[in-house]
Amino acid sequence: MPRYIIERNFAEQLSISDDDKAHIKEINDETGIEWIFSFLSADKRKTYCLYEAPDEESLRKAAERLNIPADVITPVDRIDPGIFA
Repeated sequence: MPRYIIERNFAEQLSISDDDKAHIKEINDETGIEWIFSFLSADKRKTYCLYEAPDEESLRKAAERLNIPADVITPVDRIDPGIFA
């Protein structure tokens, strides 16, 4: 499945409750996307999230349903560090 990085900019510091996490998982499952991992900026106002998704539109739909930003969506490929060994 294709992979994407989503850059999200938040107006305030990000804080996610357990209920929020369950809701996010539910919407992701319904939309057919899978969160792999994220990086959070030091000021906790920006995330870079790696997802597997059928397409960019699926990611935008999930973000819209969750009322969270999806400011930049970039398709990415995996590079194994072993190729530099």
